[in-house]
Amino acid sequence: MDLNIFVVAGLLFLILMFLVVFAVFMSYFRWWIQSVLTGAGITFFDLLGMTFRKVKPSVIVPTKIMATQAGIEDPELTAKALEAHYLAGGNVPMVIRALIAARKAKTIALSFREATAIDLAGRNVLEAVQTSVYPRVIDCPAKGAARQSLDAVAKDGIQLKVKARVTVRSNLQQLIGGATEETIIARVGEGIVSAIGSSQDHKAVLENPDVISKAVLARRLDSQTAFEIVSIDIADIDVGENIGARLKADQAEADTRVARARAEGKRTMAVAKEQENQAEIEKSRAKLVELQAEVPKAMAASFRSGKLGILDYYKLRNVQADTDMRTSIADAGAARSKVTTS
Repeated sequence: MDLNIFVVAGLLFLILMFLVVFAVFMSYFRWWIQSVLTGAGITFFDLLGMTFRKVKPSVIVPTKIMATQAGIEDPELTAKALEAHYLAGGNVPMVIRALIAARKAKTIALSFREATAIDLAGRNVLEAVQTSVYPRVIDCPAKGAARQSLDAVAKDGIQLKVKARVTVRSNLQQLIGGATEETIIARVGEGIVSAIGSSQDHKAVLENPDVISKAVLARRLDSQTAFEIVSIDIADIDVGENIGARLKADQAEADTRVARARAEGKRTMAVAKEQENQAEIEKSRAKLVELQAEVPKAMAASFRSGKLGILDYYKLRNVQADTDMRTSIADAGAARSKVTTS
């Protein structure tokens, strides 16, 4: 009786184990049979290990099959490498699609290692490959920017407002660590401003806008960037203000103000000098009054000493009266001549 119980328990255990193994096998059978039929090289034990490594077979198996069917022959592209990229937080399907797009283009050399590095760097590797095949156009200035045009002034003082379009192609070799399109826009804007600023006449720029494009392209503005500049086209160019004339007018106004300030300073100094002279005159008059006050004293002393007589005194008064009369006549004549002239 006890033997029968052990036999039944063993059979139940074997049946349970068979059911567990069968359930596990059926859960991975679809991915395993797809891998076998397509030659992806993913074994059943690889699928089982993905579960313990917390890797989704639904991501790894289709991408490996996609790469195999596309004919991508890269020794580094293995199921383990795909799992490692998945665990690192990479976008495995996008990397494989990028590799397929690069292979179809036949002109882009992109390895699995480079693609995963670009993806882990935060760049859209598929978009980069597509941009390498089909160049994209960047507006300069960018749409939605504060300024709608690039403003530059030629040597003749005329302002030109320019809008440009830059056609770029992704440079996969410099995509990691290379500058983004904002740097391209800034450099192109700087080159356009420099090219217009070095022009002698704005009319020459209006007649041949390609002069700007050639000057900007010659400066190799795509150095150390993630893009290769294909062409720079001037989309629009307008004439702005006469900056040179305005600057000259502002300079003339500033010079006028300086001259007025200097003239005002000179006038102030002249007024101060005049006030000093008036003070000297008043000082001299005060001294004259003091000296005139001494005259009667001197005359009195002369009378007492007998050096001056009465007749001499009257002669002196007559001379003074005659002098005052001549002075008054001269002043009256000068006033009449002034009235006649006016």
